[in-house]
Amino acid sequence: MLKSNKLIVILGPTSSGKSSLAIKLARKFKGEIISADSRQVYKGMDLGTGKVTKKEQQLIPHHLLNVASPKKQFTVAEFKPLAQKAIQKIQAKKKLPFLVGGTPFYIYATIDDLQIPGVAPNFKLRNQLRNKTTTQLFAMLKKLDPRRAKNIDPHNPRRLIRAIEIIKSTGKPVPALSSRRAHPEALILGIKKDLAKLYKLIDARLELRLKAGLIGEVKKLRKLGVSWKRLQEFGLEYHFVSLYLQNKLTYDEMMLQLKNGIHKFAKRQMTWFKTDSRIKWIKNQKQAERLIKKYSQS
Repeated sequence: MLKSNKLIVILGPTSSGKSSLAIKLARKFKGEIISADSRQVYKGMDLGTGKVTKKEQQLIPHHLLNVASPKKQFTVAEFKPLAQKAIQKIQAKKKLPFLVGGTPFYIYATIDDLQIPGVAPNFKLRNQLRNKTTTQLFAMLKKLDPRRAKNIDPHNPRRLIRAIEIIKSTGKPVPALSSRRAHPEALILGIKKDLAKLYKLIDARLELRLKAGLIGEVKKLRKLGVSWKRLQEFGLEYHFVSLYLQNKLTYDEMMLQLKNGIHKFAKRQMTWFKTDSRIKWIKNQKQAERLIKKYSQS
């Protein structure tokens, strides 16, 4: 009999196979999936975020996909209560919730009840910061809060500006993980990949996404009224494809910068996840199944 407080977390770097593994495990253990990805919440952003297909969504119920307009900002403060509510709903049905993603801030805000600072927007500061490049913003954040700089996308000006805004407004670093645990008994599984193999997977997936129509997806978002500035705020794929479509990069330059950017992002994700001793690292589905079976029966 499954206890009502059970929760599985599946995390890992981009391109490590989290989504496909989660679907297989959720089908085997009568579960439902909650996406913990800061970009998959947006409608129309499918290829660039690695969102599961509609066919895959039909195999297992997925929560917190396509819940926000890309024209508007959706924050971790909005995500956290929705994710916690989804977990409770799935548990109430005597099913096993799987929280799956590569956005550390979203995952830990949910499972550790991270308290998000209620800092009001400082539009004067934001306007000043918007004149700076992402390189300058990242350097500024690194000086103000080295810990937060380790787990942030340095190509995402929106997040960089918000982090700096919180620090400037409170006079303190962005809060670290809370000692209070919303889900103290959660089983946290991390997908372990050799870095060289992971880079190959990243490059292959990027090429597949481009063949599948990533550039067309960005063009479509533009036609729907999403500004170039807003697209670049989404980081990585949308950032560099936007620059290419504005003739600021050649196709080859876009590809090179994208691959390098995603490699660095994946390395930062792994560095961040390694700080959590609760994570049980797995190399394959069988290892995950053994751990979940033991956990669900405890």
